[in-house]
Amino acid sequence: MALLLALSGCAGGGGGGFRPVSDTPVRIGPAYTVRGQTYVPAASPTYDMLGYASWYGHESGNRTSNGEAFIPGWVTAAHTTLPLPSYVEVTALDSGRRIIVRVNDRGPFVGRARIIDLSRGAADQLGVRAQGQVAVRVRRVEPAEDDRARLRRGQPARPLPSVPEPVLRNLRGQLSAAGF
Repeated sequence: MALLLALSGCAGGGGGGFRPVSDTPVRIGPAYTVRGQTYVPAASPTYDMLGYASWYGHESGNRTSNGEAFIPGWVTAAHTTLPLPSYVEVTALDSGRRIIVRVNDRGPFVGRARIIDLSRGAADQLGVRAQGQVAVRVRRVEPAEDDRARLRRGQPARPLPSVPEPVLRNLRGQLSAAGF
């Protein structure tokens, strides 16, 4: 029994009282309020939104909302209402570059047009780290198990082809029409 406990402490996230990196259990959680704004987590299997992303990376070693250690170089993100963990495809509307990101934290809590906070690793992979905020499309996806496993180990999922320019123009127009 002691050996099993010792081995479980080494799996996927290490010690320090952090939860091992895992896709189960999926937690939706109760409604919560931050700075006077109430957020209601929901399953949202068809989540597909346009807005802005920012990135964060100075919180290394902190606990994410689902109990994992925050590792800035991993391809993760914070979202206000998606289940933890979830997987999303994030598209940078300036370049058309797309990546798969594992959502394991809550946020962003500033600005109504900000819909996701990317880890430094995700911002690097998307090519947007030099920008403070970038227009994005965030779409919930169910990636293949090998991509999920890569992301759980801190590695990026397989590269995705870029979005064609005509589609990007349409998405940018929708974002502009929404007043963002």
